Amino acid sequence: MLDINNVRKDFPFLRSGRIYLDSTATSLTPEPVLRKVLEYYHEYRANVGRGIYNAAQAATFAYENARAEVAKLINAKPNEVIFVRNATEAINLIANGLKFQEGEKIVTTILEHHSNYIVWLRLKNAKKVGLSIVKSDKEGLLSPSDFISHIDRRTRLVAVTQTSNVLGVRPPVKDIVKLAHEEGSFVLVDGAQSVPHAKVDVKELDCDFLAFSGHKMCGPTGVGALYIKEDLQELVEPLCIGGGSIEDVGIEYYRLRSGPGKYEAGTPPIAEAIGMGAAAVYLMNVGMGNIEEHERKLTKRMLQGLANINGIVVYGPRDAEKRAGIVSFNLKGMNPHDVAVALDTASGVMVRSGHHCALPLHKHVLNAPNGTVRASVYLYNNNEDVDVFLETLEEISKTLA
Repeated sequence: MLDINNVRKDFPFLRSGRIYLDSTATSLTPEPVLRKVLEYYHEYRANVGRGIYNAAQAATFAYENARAEVAKLINAKPNEVIFVRNATEAINLIANGLKFQEGEKIVTTILEHHSNYIVWLRLKNAKKVGLSIVKSDKEGLLSPSDFISHIDRRTRLVAVTQTSNVLGVRPPVKDIVKLAHEEGSFVLVDGAQSVPHAKVDVKELDCDFLAFSGHKMCGPTGVGALYIKEDLQELVEPLCIGGGSIEDVGIEYYRLRSGPGKYEAGTPPIAEAIGMGAAAVYLMNVGMGNIEEHERKLTKRMLQGLANINGIVVYGPRDAEKRAGIVSFNLKGMNPHDVAVALDTASGVMVRSGHHCALPLHKHVLNAPNGTVRASVYLYNNNEDVDVFLETLEEISKTLA
């Protein structure tokens, strides 16, 4: 069981009584992670993989240890984890690195964040590859059978989110991977909203690529990770090459390193990667199962409360068991941005409003062209946060009566 009182003590942002319900956009950062980042700057501020003096060796050790911890979080080998700026860069690396050919096809879904959608639109236009969009039902739910007519022998890649950043729904990724592999297709999983909140095991999923961001999992901004199956790395070209990614260079040739170094040209985000490793340790110590269960209870409380407020329209499943800790809604008669401002002004409740980088979903499934209000919970939220949110929202709704 998650000890919420002890967890909250680790997050200085909350000490002023703030109510933060926007962890889907970016999470708060606990003291142990902040200390680890400062340790780098205070104790061994040097570049990695270059110097042989003590500070440089200490920095390299901390950086590679962070890679090992991030790998442990998703049950990968350390040499399968590449540090990038964020999940967006990770997805772009695969889009550029797989070297798609005319006539091949990509399959994605209507649920996707723009980062796992517009990259494929660009590729479609530039490379003349096919692009097939799998539609969901009105609640955002997908079943394996929805993919059968889309995945075929021309399909090079299936790119799918593990958790929708708007509805919190979880597509059946394991079944999708199985279907794709039967047709000889690769699978890229957008884990930006899943890795921070639940146990993700790349070996169990059998996915080929997994992208996620540090700033959504209690880590620093400016760093993320891309998992690439070890035996597929020779097929994926790096997005950038240069210093640090080279095994050998002659006057008219160069040879890239193998493993993660191949993809990490130049000076990497050292402090940020070390912080991401510390965040992985923090989450594993709390327990991913404990985090998931805690969020489920808060989500159930939120959904039950929203059902009793006049004028509220909730999008996605009403059953907390069918979604992660993400609830998007609208209040009839008010623009989503006005609702968000009113919540912050009245009670300091911070939520997201707009299209959440998922315009196709809002336009074609939710019928919410002006966007939605999104409240999302994480390990540091408690019942009081949810109750203040609901009480304030109810007071706002009364002004429209």
